[in-house]
Amino acid sequence: MKMNKQFINIGFGSVVMVDKVISIVNPESAPIKRMIQSAREQEKLIDATFGRKTRAVIIMTTGHIMLAGIQVETIVSRLENNEEKR
Repeated sequence: MKMNKQFINIGFGSVVMVDKVISIVNPESAPIKRMIQSAREQEKLIDATFGRKTRAVIIMTTGHIMLAGIQVETIVSRLENNEEKR
């Protein structure tokens, strides 16, 4: 079985594997903030904001949580454009 690995740019030179993304959410709600704190405590938090404000939280199939410095809508748009190219 040949696996075609697709990556999506999440800003500032960082990419994630499309097949590993479960959800992309806004970081402002209390449950998401608790999820981020829990991932930090479990050492499963990946901060890809490069010191900028967190604008999107990406939940991965591996149990990791990624913080991105670009808007949810921007990442979703990039995912949709990636799908069109397939």
